[in-house]
Amino acid sequence: MGRVLAALVFSGLTFSASIEAADTLKIGVVNEITGPQAEGGLFTVNGLRLAVDEINKGGGVLGRQLELRIEDNASTNPGTVLAFSRLVSEGGLAGIIGPIRSTQIQAIAPTIAKAGIPTMIGGSEPGLTHMNNRWVFRARPNDTYSSRVIADFGVNTLKLRKWAIVHSTDAFGTGGKTALVAALKTLGVEPVLIQGYTNNSQDFTPIVLAVKKSGADVMGTYMTNSPDQGIFAKQMRQLGVNIAWVGSPTTISVTALNLAGEALHGSYAITDFTTEASDVTRAFTRKYRDRYDLTPDTYASWAYDALNVLVMGIKAAGSTEPEAVRKAILAIKGYQGVQGRYQFDEFGDGLHGYHVVKNDNGRIVYIKHVEFPVK
Repeated sequence: MGRVLAALVFSGLTFSASIEAADTLKIGVVNEITGPQAEGGLFTVNGLRLAVDEINKGGGVLGRQLELRIEDNASTNPGTVLAFSRLVSEGGLAGIIGPIRSTQIQAIAPTIAKAGIPTMIGGSEPGLTHMNNRWVFRARPNDTYSSRVIADFGVNTLKLRKWAIVHSTDAFGTGGKTALVAALKTLGVEPVLIQGYTNNSQDFTPIVLAVKKSGADVMGTYMTNSPDQGIFAKQMRQLGVNIAWVGSPTTISVTALNLAGEALHGSYAITDFTTEASDVTRAFTRKYRDRYDLTPDTYASWAYDALNVLVMGIKAAGSTEPEAVRKAILAIKGYQGVQGRYQFDEFGDGLHGYHVVKNDNGRIVYIKHVEFPVK
């Protein structure tokens, strides 16, 4: 059967996703093609396309070429449910690359469980892999680890103990906040401020003023959306708040960095991907820049790894039978991806550590990696 190509257009850029091809092995993708998070979605698709081309040039999977079946979730929870349902209803999928947003993954969790298709996710809220859902596999470290790295770095390296925590009130932000409070408690620190906000806010002035009034000397953040991060950073500096800042991976997303500019200079972040962490990340960065003339970030790297992990599982299983693939993914130990070394545990978590980096006048400088043992 010939291929039918659907052109998906985003911000003046066009990419193609094969819709129907009987001779290929299809992977479903639920991604943010439109809506406020579409720039992150573009990076995700770029990472996937890079992985697909490499896999296909290497002979494909089980003798078949790989193709992506991409559905737009419009950057919303209802859109995610609709996109996932569309993919499942079409059938014939060997696996699915789900969203990076924890709240979107929560929205489709029942459908994932019912569909019984191995689904890679990028959300870092710890509970996503502890919902008794056999079909969820995380290609990023969860926030049980990120919170511990943020707390330890702020308290023991920066020697700061008056903490303000600012977080999104969605699943990612709330989960991260809860984990960070717990991690600080183990170090004998009680935050002087815990402040939530709603995603896609345009005015963070009340939150910035609350941070200023609190007397905090360091701030930890779990901000879901890159545009929010950029706006918040600018308003922090405009209102004269210049305390130490240790943020979640969004703090060094390309979108946030471009939007915030100098407002994020001097901040620290924990991240699962940074371009200078290793020879593997440097090689991936060169390939990504050569192809797209862009610097990759977490959105691109997690998707690249997720597809490679899924393909490893299919190849090890020797088939696309879901249960066989599920067991094969859980058996992956020691695979070096661009985000880290994968050691899957029984819950479907593949990574267990974070990098610490600093924004040094716009250049992201690698400081160290913190790895936690797999229980």
